This record gives sequence, structure tokens and C-alpha cells, in this order.
Amino acid sequence: MNSFISVIARSETTKQSLLNNDQIALVIKLLKIAMRDLPDPSVTLVGKKYKSPFLVLISCLLSLRTRDETTLPASERLFARADSMQAMLKIPISEIQKLIYPVGFYKTKALRIHEICDDLIHRFNSKVPEDLDQLLTLKGVGRKTANLVLTEGFGKPGICVDTHVHRISNRLGYIKTKTPEETEFSLRKKLPKEYWIEYNALLVTWGQNVCKPISPICSKCPVNNICQRVKVGISR
Repeated sequence: MNSFISVIARSETTKQSLLNNDQIALVIKLLKIAMRDLPDPSVTLVGKKYKSPFLVLISCLLSLRTRDETTLPASERLFARADSMQAMLKIPISEIQKLIYPVGFYKTKALRIHEICDDLIHRFNSKVPEDLDQLLTLKGVGRKTANLVLTEGFGKPGICVDTHVHRISNRLGYIKTKTPEETEFSLRKKLPKEYWIEYNALLVTWGQNVCKPISPICSKCPVNNICQRVKVGISR
């Protein structure tokens, strides 16, 4: 990749109006083509490999505050030992800690796995609920995790917003929000539903590889001429 650094001088007064849905459809099409050889996010890979909403849920929990290169191996170590709620509960918490280490907050997450398995068995008849509001009643499950379980576990529409989705959606100039929660609800109103399921994985992969938080690689981005580069100072 070209390593030169260029300063992008765009004042707020020169910003265009927000991108419309025809433009975001083109962005999605171009990014999908550019991403053909890039790996999917870890939770997406778990969903494709195991076809299990429960294992997607557990992988989501492991992924919080943890990089993909750590999350996926930890998930696979744990799932090789237990791939159901009942089997997971039979593993001592101390052993789960060892299996998932070094994911972030591995001690807390090991305990949370037991609590969620027990809750799913007793409150939901050993099934992961397909409803966003019900998923949010599980301890440790926030909106990002709940939406990701819907999209990657069940193939149902959801808007999962992590730091990449929040940053890139605003950087493109498609929405204008201050927090991930505002981004979710703004995208729910504006983003065509046909893109909801793939939107998270698409922007996460692009954010990890090209549209990085600091010094994004704009010279290699196929949507460089569409993106408004909101709040981009230095780029490559």
C-alpha cells in the first residue's frame, strides 16, 4: 500500500449534504467487491461454521473488548470442549477461564457464560430467543451483542453497531451521530432493510483493514470519491 501521508483539508462549511440511499447502495456494492479476499469478522465466521445461535451468542460475549485474532481461537477451544448449554454448565468456571484466555476480562466472561446458560435453560426452554428485547434480558447482553446474535445466529435483520460501524457510517457522511446507540437508531430509520444483516460485517472488516481510526488508507479505498471523510485529518 502507498505509504505517503497526506493532509485532508476539508472544513465543516464545505461538507456536502448526507449521502443518500442510492449512494450507500453503491458504497456497499464496491466494498463487497474490494473485500473478496479479506477475512470475515470472528463472530461471522463462527456463525458460518457452526450454524448455532447459541455458539454465536457465546462468541459475541468473548469478542467484547477483544481482537478477532484472539476471539476466534478462544471460541474454537471452548466449543471443542462443549457446544451446548448443558455441556457448558458441566465445565468448571476455572476451566472455562483457561480455555478462553487471553480474551479480555476472561474471568468475568467465564462466570457470565455459566449464568447465561443457566438462564437460557430455565427461562427460555434451552433456546436462544429470536427477539431483541428478550435477548437484552440476558445478563451481560447489550444492544450490540443482541443485534449480532439476530443477524449472525438467526439470519434476521438487525443493526449491530460497534466502533467501526459508528465511525465509518459517520465518516462516509451517511449519518451524523455522536454515540453508537444514536447510530443504531439512525441507521434503523435510514438504511434500507436489505442491507441490515451484512452491514456490520462489511464495515468491521473494512475498518480493520483500510478505514482505520487513525490515518485511514484512503488512497486504496474504492469509495474514496463518494466518502465525505468527515473528521478525517491525516490519511494515507
